[in-house]
Amino acid sequence: MSIKRSKQRGSGRRDFAEEHYGFGKASEPDKTWEEYMAGQPDEAFVPYSLAARFEKGTLINHAKFGKGIVVNVEANRVEVLFSDGKKKLGHGAPATQG
Repeated sequence: MSIKRSKQRGSGRRDFAEEHYGFGKASEPDKTWEEYMAGQPDEAFVPYSLAARFEKGTLINHAKFGKGIVVNVEANRVEVLFSDGKKKLGHGAPATQG
């Protein structure tokens, strides 16, 4: 004997969740490393240093990973997109007033 299940129905509030919580929203596609690096002169890249502070969009040149761009900034770390993928690196702590 089989039991026929009825089709589950949603609450109809999907667009509410998308609108207020960001679920299901299509974010703009990330650029590739090649797109970021296209046409960038060598002078545009700053040497990476753990003590330096970086902002989103800064072009850096890392001794081991090569050229990259800062794609996300946290308090003590930056996420940098290199040709072989994203890496999280440390960067200088914000200046404190004393």
